[in-house]
Amino acid sequence: MPANPVDPAAAAPSDPAPSSRGTPPAERLLNLVIALVNTSASMTKQQVRGGVAGYGDAPSTEAFERMFERDKDTLRALGIPIVTVDAGGHSDEVGYRIDNDAYALGAVDLTPAELGVVALAAQLWSDKTLRTDMSRAMTKLRAAGAGEVAADAVAGLAPRVRAAGDAYVPLLEAVSERRDVSFRYRAASTGQELTRHVEPWRIAARGSGWYLVGFDRARGAARVFRLSRIAGRVRVGAQAGAFDVPDEVDVDAMLGERVGVLQRALLAVVPERAQALRARALPASAGVDGRADGRDVVEVEFRSLSALADEVAGYGPAVVVLEPAQLRADVLRRLEAAATLDDPPDDRPGAASSAASSPESAGTTGTAGTAGTEEGSHG
Repeated sequence: MPANPVDPAAAAPSDPAPSSRGTPPAERLLNLVIALVNTSASMTKQQVRGGVAGYGDAPSTEAFERMFERDKDTLRALGIPIVTVDAGGHSDEVGYRIDNDAYALGAVDLTPAELGVVALAAQLWSDKTLRTDMSRAMTKLRAAGAGEVAADAVAGLAPRVRAAGDAYVPLLEAVSERRDVSFRYRAASTGQELTRHVEPWRIAARGSGWYLVGFDRARGAARVFRLSRIAGRVRVGAQAGAFDVPDEVDVDAMLGERVGVLQRALLAVVPERAQALRARALPASAGVDGRADGRDVVEVEFRSLSALADEVAGYGPAVVVLEPAQLRADVLRRLEAAATLDDPPDDRPGAASSAASSPESAGTTGTAGTAGTEEGSHG
């Protein structure tokens, strides 16, 4: 595994547009890295020009020389050790290769806690955009082994964000390269679709959705747009660096915080488990016994019943809800649903009726409505 993974899109030479020169510079850089890593000895310039995709686009030998030298400098600046090899004998031509010993990463030895944090980060990208790559990467990392403790350490912290959708990738690229964008956007208050021209500053996740924070040129002010309300394709401007992002963009202030009624829950926790819940525990309240059937009794505050039910259910039998009754019922419903996931659909008790009538469905609708109100005030 390379010690210095290439980010060719960020460091690619500023060649003319790919449409006029063939292979994009970033792709050409990656092709060169692959070739020089896998060569058995070394590659001469002529072998590079004839065998590495992208260099055959050069219209002349002089243009190839400039292109190749520029690409070598770019890769070396990224920390990739390209070395020059003397061909020996009577040949004056030199070859090039990547020093694999210097480029390779040592064996990955993650502690259970470190592997748990990596798994937690991977869950954020569980939507279709990167699901396959993340799944493969986590399968390889889990070969190092991690027990129940590693999973429990981050169970309560698992991100719960809906898929970002097709708009995410072009918007992320536009944010990175400071390119303006335009898209059709459905307003939360009226449902009307209008074209918005935006200077994208940040992309952030809040509640269960993704949001774009940027400057709306038509309105002459900063606005927030929920990605799920973007209709159709996002059009990205051709000019990089088309605008400057303000030094301080307060994303939290622009998005606002979801505010609900503050409640308290009483939980019985197995010793040494559910550390994320314990970290939020309130000081012992009067009349609350600190132990119950060999478990620690902790009291935590919450605003979203659904979010806390998801978190507690993630700990399985390690956490039991004592109060309130509605939270206990919601957690039990989630655990019962999880226990039947391997059953055939027809064998799952009350599947159709519970999906149609559960309070969780109403809670989800309420959350979406809150998000719509939030966007209505911003976007």
